[in-house]
Amino acid sequence: MKAGLVALVGRPNAGKSTLMNRLVGQKVAIVSDKPQTTRTRILGVRSGDGGQIVFIDTPGIHRPLHRLNVRMVDAAIVSLGQADVVCAVADASEEVGAGDEYLAALLAKASRPLVLALNKIDRVARPALLPLIERWSRLARFDDIVPVSALTGEQEADLLRALLGRLPEGEPLYPEDYLTDQPERAFVAEIVREKVLRHTRDELPFSSAVLIDRFEEAGKGGLMRLFCTILVERESQKAIVVGRGGSMIKRIGTEARQELERFFGARVFLDLRVKARAGWREDPRLLDEIGLREGR
Repeated sequence: MKAGLVALVGRPNAGKSTLMNRLVGQKVAIVSDKPQTTRTRILGVRSGDGGQIVFIDTPGIHRPLHRLNVRMVDAAIVSLGQADVVCAVADASEEVGAGDEYLAALLAKASRPLVLALNKIDRVARPALLPLIERWSRLARFDDIVPVSALTGEQEADLLRALLGRLPEGEPLYPEDYLTDQPERAFVAEIVREKVLRHTRDELPFSSAVLIDRFEEAGKGGLMRLFCTILVERESQKAIVVGRGGSMIKRIGTEARQELERFFGARVFLDLRVKARAGWREDPRLLDEIGLREGR
């Protein structure tokens, strides 16, 4: 029996969260086509196949410009030291650039087995893969390099085999039916934020967050009552989230409520408010509230 922690690290938008959801077999992390979607470390567990792999999804490693981003990158770097195996996730459909070289230099300092998951091979012509593998193999000392598609599941089994093979022998760290350490309140906030990311303009993802004001479990009537605030930095951004005649906030709320009802198996009343608060990305208290505590 093998068991241990695998940190998924990489640049923003490499597909780490999509890959973790695929490997775990259920959605535990939100996904979008916007960079820096993942802000906090999220744990997902896969049991079976001769062992237990505890995945740690981390924020994308990038040059931080705000206190928010500093804490995001810190969360990713801390995970490197906590893991038994580091799985770097790279976008195979993009040219290797300075950001990848920075990531490789960072990985070179990790005294852990290194596995590279070359993701998004569904977008790449097969003849282009070998030169890409050779390029990455020169950047860092990878124990295994596995081309994979988080979207289609292609070569998922090969990646799992490579990761499991590098883990230490040991007893499972969590019960067999354990899925994630993400609290329900945090999951609700993330699902709402995912819908905001899906439907709003490019400038909003970096300056929006979701706070849970009230979380009421389903009572005898089987109705959960959830009250959330979508935080933005400017009044003009608030207008975008609300939409003309409230159309955008209604769309966000409807999609979030439907997904939450499927997840919790209960009816959900979801109340969304939008507030503009300048400079919230530099506010330590608010960063603590959304799960980005300093030094974690």
